[in-house]
Order: sequence, then C-alpha cells, then structure tokens
Amino acid sequence: MRTTTRAGLRGLGLLTATTALCAVAVVPAAASEPGTTWQPDLSGGSGTGIVVGGGAARFDPAGAVGAPLEEGGAEAAGGTGADPDGGLDIVPTGLLTLESRELDVATREVGATLVSDTPPGSTASIDVRGRRDGGGWTEWIPAEAVGSGERARVELPEAVGEVQGRVVLTATGDAPSVREVTLSAVSAPAVESEVDTETAARSYSVFATREGLVGGITANGHQIVERDRFVALPSRRALSPKGTDDYSVKICVPGGRCAFAPVWDVGPWNIKDDYWNPSHEREMWKDLPQGVPQAAAAREGHNGGKDGYGREVLNPAGIDLGDGLFWDVLGLVDNAQVQVDYLWTGSQRLSTILPDIDEVDVLALPEEGADVVGAAMESSGVPVECVAGRAGDGAEATGFVRVGDGQYVPASALTEVPADLPACAASAPAPAGDAPAGDAPAAEQ
Repeated sequence: MRTTTRAGLRGLGLLTATTALCAVAVVPAAASEPGTTWQPDLSGGSGTGIVVGGGAARFDPAGAVGAPLEEGGAEAAGGTGADPDGGLDIVPTGLLTLESRELDVATREVGATLVSDTPPGSTASIDVRGRRDGGGWTEWIPAEAVGSGERARVELPEAVGEVQGRVVLTATGDAPSVREVTLSAVSAPAVESEVDTETAARSYSVFATREGLVGGITANGHQIVERDRFVALPSRRALSPKGTDDYSVKICVPGGRCAFAPVWDVGPWNIKDDYWNPSHEREMWKDLPQGVPQAAAAREGHNGGKDGYGREVLNPAGIDLGDGLFWDVLGLVDNAQVQVDYLWTGSQRLSTILPDIDEVDVLALPEEGADVVGAAMESSGVPVECVAGRAGDGAEATGFVRVGDGQYVPASALTEVPADLPACAASAPAPAGDAPAGDAPAAEQ
C-alpha cells in the first residue's frame, strides 16, 4: 500500500457562481409563511473576492476570480480580461459562503432577501443549497440578481434539514456591497415515510480533455500547480467550496483504472451545462438527452456546432482533468472517452480522503500488496460500502473499506468510517488496469 503525504495543502479558494440554476420567483418582501427566518452573520462567512468590515460584505477586486460574463449580468468593461480559449469577456467575481443553519423542521423552499448597494456594472445575488439526510449537499441553486430589499424564493430538489447560503458579488465598475442577508425556510408539508432504497450515482461515458493552465486560477479560487489533480465540469451547480469534498467524481478509463477526484473548476466549453441531470432539470440545453454534454451534441450539429458563447466547438469534451490526474493517475497520453460517476447524485454514503494525503492507492483486494487499480485524491469523496476489518477512525482505523466493485482503500486514509457499515463479503478483484497504454510525459523539471 502506498500513500503520498505532503507538508502542506494546496491553496484553495471558493466558488464563483453567478448563474440562475432553478426556478426562482421574486415575491414582495412582506410575504410571510410559517417557518424559520434568520440573518446569517456576514463576519462568520468565508470566501474569496469579498471582505467583511463595518457591518457589510464588500467586493474586493484584489481577491476576485474572473468568471465568464453571464447574459444579463454586469456589463463588461475594459481590463476585465478574456478567456484564453475563446476571447470571452470576463467579469471579476467574489463570493462569501455563509454559515449553515440547522432547522427544526424540514424545508424545500427558502426565501432570500439582500440589502445591498449595486452601482452600475455590478450585481449582488445569493445561492442556496441544502444538506440531505445522508449527509451530502444538494447542488447550489443560485437566485437571480434582484433589487435591494426584494425577495427571491428558491425551490430545493428535496426536503432538507440544513440550509446554507452564499453571497455572490460581481463588478466591472464601482464595487457592490451587501449589508444584510435574510433567509427564511418554509416548512415542508409532512409526508408518509417511504422505504429508503439506496440509489447509485449517475454515471455517463464522456470525452475527457487535459486542463493544463498551470499557474492559472480555477473557478473556486485554486491556483493550478504542475501535475495537479482535480476535475472541471461545465456547470457551477457542482463546484466544491474551499477545503471540502462536497462534489467529487469517479473517473475510469478503458482497462479498468479509476480515480476519485474533487470538482474544483468549471468547464470545458460551457458553464450552464449540467448534463448529468434529467433534461427538464438542466439549466440550459433542455432539448438534449440526459448524459449528453452540449459540446458532444455540438460536434453533431447542435446549436450550429457552437457552445453557449457562440464559439465553434472543437472537441466533444464533457470533463477536464488536471494534468497529474490525466497523465500520472489515469495513465492517459491523449484525450479519451472515460466513464464518470457523479458521486453526489447517488444516495451512497461518502467519506473523505484525509487532507494531508496527496493520494492513496485503490487496491483490487482488501490486503497489503494487492494489485493497484486506481487512486483517490486528497479531499475527494469516496463511497463507503462495507468494511473488511475495522476499528476506529482516521489514523486509528485499521483494515480496508470497499469504495467500488473490486476497489478498496485503507480505512486509515479516511476522515470517518461509519460504525454501522456492514462487513464486506468476499469478492473477486477487479482487472488491475494499472499499466497505461503508453508512457505518460515525464514530470516537468
């Protein structure tokens, strides 16, 4: 068994979402329904591109991250930059993830009101998400930018017992600010309990490309390093915040080798293409089948062969892979078709690879010296299905945890091993698939 430990963590930032991802209705601020109302303490939030002081959260251009300009968003101004792939206008974006709120009664509707100052060329909005019963989060649901004091109502995909908001500020001119956030959870109607049936994560075959861009900044504020190990998906609905594994994927290449990695960036091509969701739930491209990235459809003539910004689509990519993930972990030497599991979409419990472990080998059997069939990256979520000998958590844990068919990681590499996990039944090892089809490029000096 091999684990690689580093002295420090990679620098991370937070999300840069500004899009409307779900039906959001603006209603009068005086509207009142039974439920819970609270005002998160702005000083208790964390993020990038926003500073809090004097009772207000203010846009900070020094820490802002460039995000592609949204239709109807802040008007682009000189000096905002451009996307190196397509010359798109870039709008500086900052955000502040607020402390979550546990509720006494479950909710599916959350109202949000901002008291804000938005000079011309700026916007202020808020995103909302909820924690599921199994511990994972729903995808973020950004509300459209609304006027100061107006109220937006966001519908969550399921009833949740914990809610979190995120302030998003954009500016190409004078800086906007938010002085107050009010969130209100409307009590969900009581429903009869249903049999809890575990569902697998959605899984699709998509074309993968290598991200590159060493030294650049991802959509969540992470600075890309050489041989980096993360992924990008073309929607901000599933972008992991700083220091979390909230949204992770499992990528498998032909031959059986797999990797677990966090979602730290947005792309390729589109930023509103949550193609893993049912067609009627997709933010854009509702005419496409579930599981088909718009870039892949564009290569067959969809939207005149162009992406959401009018660029000619040159490849059918539905996922970008960090260089180290692409070359070193998966052994790819060229862009390729891969199988991706979108782990947050299932009901399986997830645990996290410890943050001080660069990566941990995934083994074909729950024993030392077994064939290596993949790797799990630091701070990535992995499904925990069963245990093969275990006592304790973290460094005190022993034995192995199964994270997929014929895939095991040491229990000591996980932040938590649930006490009620069943014992693993004997199973045959998965194909090793450890050797890549060709030699990956040597590490840059």
